[in-house]
Amino acid sequence: MFINQALAAGGNSDFLLSIAPLVLIFAVFYFLLIRPQQKKMKEHRAMVEALSKGDKVITAGGLMGAITKIEDDKIALVEISENVNVKVVRSTITEVIKNK
Repeated sequence: MFINQALAAGGNSDFLLSIAPLVLIFAVFYFLLIRPQQKKMKEHRAMVEALSKGDKVITAGGLMGAITKIEDDKIALVEISENVNVKVVRSTITEVIKNK
């Protein structure tokens, strides 16, 4: 009964005014949090797909080394020291070191 009275007294404009802050908060979250995170994930995915033999990389665990072999789309073999190779999940590679 209360809802019917509110709608009869011009509840549509009150409803729009009450929902406007929620829409504004969602828009702010989207542009300040969600969209930049999606862009960062897209750049990381492109970097991981572009990995090749000989690239010097840093993993999320802090290991530094050179890729000696790409085994499949998920695993890479990284040489961290002379004759010491480690299998790493490609998505854990956080950075490719540029050769200067």
